[in-house]
Amino acid sequence: MPDRPEIVCICGSIRFVDEMRAANRDLTLAGVIVVAPGEADELITNEQKTALDALHLRKIDLADRVLVVNPGGYIGESTSREIAYARATGKPISFTDPV
Repeated sequence: MPDRPEIVCICGSIRFVDEMRAANRDLTLAGVIVVAPGEADELITNEQKTALDALHLRKIDLADRVLVVNPGGYIGESTSREIAYARATGKPISFTDPV
């Protein structure tokens, strides 16, 4: 038995914020530590987006595995980069919908 709960990093388009929140809730209730994309209530600058994208890669580094929230199979540019990064670092990846 592991000495700590599993850590899962959620990835996905911000357009699926409600679905990502639901996945976060379900995983948390199942005893999983969840790291998820940051949220902002207002528009962010390109500089902030670049910083948040880099921060999310560090979240992937912390995780045992990655869960891609992709309703309808949709995967955008940023999520594609995150998937490629996770694969390059050997993280197991699962998807909520078929790709």
